[in-house]
Amino acid sequence: MKKSILFTLMLALVAGASFGQKKKKKFSLKDILSDSTQTKSTADTTPAKSSGILGSVLKSVSGSTSGSGDYTESEAAAGIKEALAQGVANGISFLNKKDGFFGSDIYKVLLPPDAVKLESTLRGIGLGKQVDKAILQINRAAEDAVGFAKPIFVNAIKQMSIQDAIKLVTGGSHSATDYFRSKTTDTLKQAFMPSIESSLNKTSATQYYTQIVNTYNKLPTTMNKMDPDLKSYVTGMAVNALFDQIAKEEENIRKNPGARVTSLLQKVFGGS
Repeated sequence: MKKSILFTLMLALVAGASFGQKKKKKFSLKDILSDSTQTKSTADTTPAKSSGILGSVLKSVSGSTSGSGDYTESEAAAGIKEALAQGVANGISFLNKKDGFFGSDIYKVLLPPDAVKLESTLRGIGLGKQVDKAILQINRAAEDAVGFAKPIFVNAIKQMSIQDAIKLVTGGSHSATDYFRSKTTDTLKQAFMPSIESSLNKTSATQYYTQIVNTYNKLPTTMNKMDPDLKSYVTGMAVNALFDQIAKEEENIRKNPGARVTSLLQKVFGGS
């Protein structure tokens, strides 16, 4: 009789251990993405509790356990988009001011790489002031132009699908920015280029750069003529600087509760 009871208890313990192991199953990325691709009606109305897959991922990524744990997948996706939008706004504010580019060790726009010989040659014959003036005005153009970038960037963020945004919750500290960069850089450059061109003209950057290029091209020692077109180069530098700032802002929102300044960000990533 005692042996029978002991045997029954052992079976119960084994069964309980097996059940516990199943409950502790680790979900793969495939499981997570499958969980986040429900029908629209389900995604919009069913809260993803913190005990669910999405809730666990959100909390592990945000590093916070202070969120309500009561949000829909649509809210989670909107949280990622809002983080990007906030990053855009803060990034633009950081760069769209005097010396935002020119006074920065990181973002200062120098002459294009293929103009290194031009710069060296002109400085060597006493035209360093003209080169410095061109560089200053190029940076002033970049500082001016980024102020026109916000609606272009915000519109691109809005195009991101719920499924794409949900996937980014599982990524690293600036995975949303990296995705945004990979999907929209070329389009953003094309949309942003007219603003850059306008700013280059407004600050006389085009004029000063054209002058030093033409001076260089007329030198008898110049074998390979330079192209004075600056538009594409400065556009690329400005867009890259914006993405870099957006990435820093996204990382701050994920790691710093104090940076979550809206109720949606606090709901998804956790409050302060």
